[in-house]
Amino acid sequence: MSNSPPGTVLPGLRFKQRFPLLSLIIERCVLSIILLFAVSVLIFGGLEALPGDFATTYLGQSATPQAVANIREELGLNRPIVTRYVGWLGNAVRGDFGTSWASKNSVGEQIGKRLGNSLFLAGFAAVISVPLAVCLGMLAVHFRNRTPDKIINVISLAAISLPEFFIGYLLIMFFSVKFGVATFPATVFDGMGFIERLKAIALPTATLVLVVLAHMMRMTRAAILSVMSSAYMETAELKGLSAFRAIVKHAAPNALAPIINVVALNLAYLIVGVVVVEVVFVYPGMGQYMVDAVTVRDMPVVQACGLIFAAVYIFLNMTADILAIVANPRLRHPR
Repeated sequence: MSNSPPGTVLPGLRFKQRFPLLSLIIERCVLSIILLFAVSVLIFGGLEALPGDFATTYLGQSATPQAVANIREELGLNRPIVTRYVGWLGNAVRGDFGTSWASKNSVGEQIGKRLGNSLFLAGFAAVISVPLAVCLGMLAVHFRNRTPDKIINVISLAAISLPEFFIGYLLIMFFSVKFGVATFPATVFDGMGFIERLKAIALPTATLVLVVLAHMMRMTRAAILSVMSSAYMETAELKGLSAFRAIVKHAAPNALAPIINVVALNLAYLIVGVVVVEVVFVYPGMGQYMVDAVTVRDMPVVQACGLIFAAVYIFLNMTADILAIVANPRLRHPR
């Protein structure tokens, strides 16, 4: 039972009523932090639940029990799991991901180098795929149910149906092996020129673009088509606007919220999806670093990479939610 007098509005509810847009944004941020905390528990607990441990893998089958015990004590594996999790999470929040068990190098320093490479690859793919997807979506709407629209739909369905590793191998076979016009493996290094770096990432970039382009284009087309039957679109056509100009000037801006949402979600997929692409093209990014660490059960590296991938994915999803909220005119201008 509430002790508030009848008709009294609670402070939290009053804040929501006065600032609905800000309250929704705060809710999304809080939920994202809670989700990231839950994911950190799953990452740490899931890796701990795997059979075997690093000490046995590192020392080999001929290791004595005493040697295994010494390694476990040195790495702190004999401490309670809750104590290790709290210590790991506290250090991770401060940006300290510890030392690699296998290489004895700082995980943070290695991730700093690798993360830049992954962001460069994903960012360049986004620069190409986002405007191309929006333009193709509007073009498909303009020629809906006609030949260009059908061709775009068939190609997009084919791209969605193929996994990224298969697309990557096809591109390697044709453009690197058969025609010799592209570089493989996609090797980049410090001091490499910008043009040379772009040439090196041409095939992995094309793979990522083909993977996300189709989905963004189809969602853009669907979002614009959903507003094409609105009264203001009919009014725009009656005023003499051409069909394509009406789409660009009226339909696309009003379909902005779902388009922003799908673009942000696909950008999140780009960051996480680089893992497979980096392995296929032997690209020195976060994905390749994580896979190499998994093979030797280098837990600090796997945990750090998993947490960073999860944080980026959750952040971009949160950004998509916030942008969709901000783009909603009913929340920007409440009555």
